[in-house]
Amino acid sequence: MTVKMIAVDMDGTFLNSQQDYDRERFSQLYQEMKQQGVRFVIASGNQYYQLKSFFPEIENELSFVAENGAYVVSEGKEIFTGEIDPEVIHDVLTILAEFKQGHTILCGKNSAYVAEEEPDSFIEHGQKYYHRLKKVPNLFDVKDDTLFKFALSFPVEQVPEVLEQLHQTLGDKVIPVSSGHGDVDLIIPGIHKAHGLIKLQELWGIKNHEVAAFGDSGNDLEMLKHAKYSYAMSNGQPQVKVAAKEIILSNDENGVLLKIEELLGN
Repeated sequence: MTVKMIAVDMDGTFLNSQQDYDRERFSQLYQEMKQQGVRFVIASGNQYYQLKSFFPEIENELSFVAENGAYVVSEGKEIFTGEIDPEVIHDVLTILAEFKQGHTILCGKNSAYVAEEEPDSFIEHGQKYYHRLKKVPNLFDVKDDTLFKFALSFPVEQVPEVLEQLHQTLGDKVIPVSSGHGDVDLIIPGIHKAHGLIKLQELWGIKNHEVAAFGDSGNDLEMLKHAKYSYAMSNGQPQVKVAAKEIILSNDENGVLLKIEELLGN
């Protein structure tokens, strides 16, 4: 087994329920990955600025497939930036206004944006995942940024029905994917985590059969199908467990780090 890239989702996968990880254990494994020439990639629906905050000592050594693949940064350098056409942004915001129980964050390269009228509880929730989050009077007026994703939040029990409705009403403008805990991302068609991994593989000359990937939610499906070695967390969504080659221990049982130890031959 030769693995040259290890890609991990964050929430529900690499991070435990306390939004943290075993830093000492990871640090030892990271040094071993470097020695073996294995690239470690963070692949998440979250914002780049939030993701790198989890790795303050090594953020400029790592690669991030952020915003579900819409923004790819490697060793501090921008590799890929997606963009949604401004007309599509306008159309999607108009459609979303019909979903009364939903809340919306508009995600861009420089910042994420939330309407001032949104409840404080939602804005505080959003700040956990978007360290750069600006309150604006109206999302329709956000212009001076490269916009590449919508992050929505709904009551958890409504998500399956909402996903179905969004698929029907949005057509092929943007693709709705579940990212867990009542969160739904609207992403650019064809731009997902696997697309981001491919950009990095091209950079480094890494083949698909040399990639291992870990995930737990609907936005990990393309990445898990893409990688030869794919692992779903035992706490993951049912369709993710079907897509992965193996189901491993949960995010609260150090499932990812234990499997990485095994992949490195420990």
